[in-house]
Amino acid sequence: MPRKKQAAKRKVRKANSQKKTGRKGAARSATESAQNGEGRFPVVGIGASAGGLEAIEGFFSHAPANRNVAFVIIQHLASGHKSIMDLLLKRYTEMNVLQIEDGTKIEPDCIYLNPPDKNVAIIDRRLSLTDPAETRGARLSIDYFFRSLADDQGEKAICIILSGTGTDGTLGLKAIKGAGGMAMVQDEDQARYNSMPRNAIDTGLVDYVLPVEKMFGELMKYVQHPYIGGHVQVPAVKEKSEDYMRKIFLLIRSKTGHDFSHYKQNTIQRRIERRLAVHQIDDLGKYTRYLQENEPEVDVLFSKIS
Repeated sequence: MPRKKQAAKRKVRKANSQKKTGRKGAARSATESAQNGEGRFPVVGIGASAGGLEAIEGFFSHAPANRNVAFVIIQHLASGHKSIMDLLLKRYTEMNVLQIEDGTKIEPDCIYLNPPDKNVAIIDRRLSLTDPAETRGARLSIDYFFRSLADDQGEKAICIILSGTGTDGTLGLKAIKGAGGMAMVQDEDQARYNSMPRNAIDTGLVDYVLPVEKMFGELMKYVQHPYIGGHVQVPAVKEKSEDYMRKIFLLIRSKTGHDFSHYKQNTIQRRIERRLAVHQIDDLGKYTRYLQENEPEVDVLFSKIS
């Protein structure tokens, strides 16, 4: 075979090999990005019932756009109800306000509103509509969505409960906390109807109890914390972590009598990091001192990891 043809074939083989390598590298990069949570954004579920319109308006009046967060609002709506929530919210925020349709893909800086007569679930960051099961009691549409949020987002799940009557949202909040997520509830003294907030608070699992005008600021601090926003451990947690963990276990044992030193460390450390995010503490040593100076936090931490 002439040398020119042999050289040409070698070039073709080399080019094909580089293409394959490039595709494999891109695939690896995409997989690694997905595993590291890169490009993901928080999805916040908001549950509201009677008196919720005022609370929702108060929340979003303090919510500027371009915060890389999506919100799904689940309200109790009467059958055939024609909502004007989208028109009202557009007065307060530049975020897109959209009615949920079956299969809607969630995007950041958007607010999604539930339709009447349907349950909403989130699956792989898409919103799914289903007909509610026949029941004689109240339809617990907030619980339904919060449970799916816990399943879909796990430790990244965030729920907010605003004004309303009844207990809807409480069981879903428990599911989110069981998955390691965060819960925020409107101050019951501010809520026009406080039974939904009060039932949620009575679980002892709520991370923040706040008036609506302070919620968005605290929410942003939480999602931007290195552990939550960066999808990695806080650097300070890695340094001298064994020493600090031993001190934390001693504090818990002296307060409760329970010894967690032989439990699965990764799970416990994630729960501790979650408390750092809640309190906006970026150093495990500072959190250890915070535990020493704030005895109720030892009980809270114990309840989170037990």
